[in-house]
Amino acid sequence: MFPIADAQLFLKAMMLGVSDEVYLIDASTMQMVYMSESAREKTGLDIDSFKRESIDNMLGVSKKVLETQVKHSRSQAHFVEMSLDHGSVIGSADNYQLRVMLMQLGEKEYVLIIKNDLSSNEKVVHALNESESRFQALVANTPGLVCQFQADSDGEISFVYLSNGCKALLGLEPEDLRQDSKLLYAMMNARDHVKLRTRIKASAAVVKPLDWEGRVWIDGWQDTKWINLRATPRVFSSGVIQWDGIMLNVTQSKNERLEIEKSRHDLAALTEHINKIKEQERTKIAREIHDDLGGNLTAIKMGLTSITSQLKEDQKDLKEKTKNLESIVDNTFETVHRISGNLRPNILDLGIVDAIEWQVKEFENKLGITCLFSCNQTEITTATDQATALFRICQEAMSNIAKYAHATQVNVDLIASANEVALTISDNGIGIKSDDKLKTDSFGLRGMQERAIALHGSFRISKPTADKQGTVITVKLPI
Repeated sequence: MFPIADAQLFLKAMMLGVSDEVYLIDASTMQMVYMSESAREKTGLDIDSFKRESIDNMLGVSKKVLETQVKHSRSQAHFVEMSLDHGSVIGSADNYQLRVMLMQLGEKEYVLIIKNDLSSNEKVVHALNESESRFQALVANTPGLVCQFQADSDGEISFVYLSNGCKALLGLEPEDLRQDSKLLYAMMNARDHVKLRTRIKASAAVVKPLDWEGRVWIDGWQDTKWINLRATPRVFSSGVIQWDGIMLNVTQSKNERLEIEKSRHDLAALTEHINKIKEQERTKIAREIHDDLGGNLTAIKMGLTSITSQLKEDQKDLKEKTKNLESIVDNTFETVHRISGNLRPNILDLGIVDAIEWQVKEFENKLGITCLFSCNQTEITTATDQATALFRICQEAMSNIAKYAHATQVNVDLIASANEVALTISDNGIGIKSDDKLKTDSFGLRGMQERAIALHGSFRISKPTADKQGTVITVKLPI
């Protein structure tokens, strides 16, 4: 039997917190003295109306049976449960369970009865079973390993639950891995092992999702797999953190990604090689044009001058023809210099700063567009291929400005720091559309980007700040 203090607290908790029907009966008279709110709602009776009803009609148990249970409770000091068929009393087919306990409050004894509708419990159990079935169906059809695990402060995993996908993914039975969670770490190399521990600690520290990717060696299959683990932590009231997550086999996508990265690297190396060969060929052709054609033109010029000096005063027609030929030779000289300069500007031999500045002035003189150049250093030391790439990118960018931008001003900035050199070309034109960047025939833009990437640099196209029109091209190369 409960002591009075404990009984009062227990009774108060019962009346306030239990959704089942709760009744308090005077043990000596077997008269109802109290009924809970849930009991009044389910019966539709108040306490006075209930007192006029017999106990056996309302509770499905006779006074004699109840008195027997009270005697039994005196010796048990805990609940005594009875399952009764209430249908035999009021014609219902529902089953109920009565839980009976004897309590003493002051000098009097009371019988506490909790009436539990078993049909409600069955509904709860049925709902839980359905939920469990749905969960198991989802887990069974999930292409991976569903898991729950906890971890200590060192990142040591302890699995709470593992789905049957464990065998297909890791080659281990779920029960074996649950009993010895260290088997997972044993399948990893040292780097991935440390990375997973670090990620678990970081996830626990800020209670944020865990995302890890690494390799595992499955000894039984003599095979390596790439595994991706994603899990969401939740903190229990005890302070324990548990992760609910899934492990997936990402070997195929990882290998494809690595293959793409390798192809990208090979493409960059090929682009760099092609650009280098192309510049070498341009230099060779420029030198041949300058030396061979220039020499021949010089010889022709000298021959014409000699012929002109030998003509007599009355040979005006011949003098006029030789003068025209000399004019053609002079124009051809200019064409040779222009072609040779386009193939490989000699100004590059003076350094990238002078080369870019010369290009800016040439652009301004030819098109009449204001073009400003600035540099934070008088000389910037770069490799030959880097200087050539910056010069060609600037050349292509300014050519695009001349063709499409409709700009009235262009700014070219060359900034060198301890680790990189940055070339920025900006204009106040109509700007470039996003769709134009993605065009398959945008070979100019693509060529600039490939030149930068081939030299382990970066290439970016953006808009000016402060809602200004135009386009900004930024190229950065490591030095």
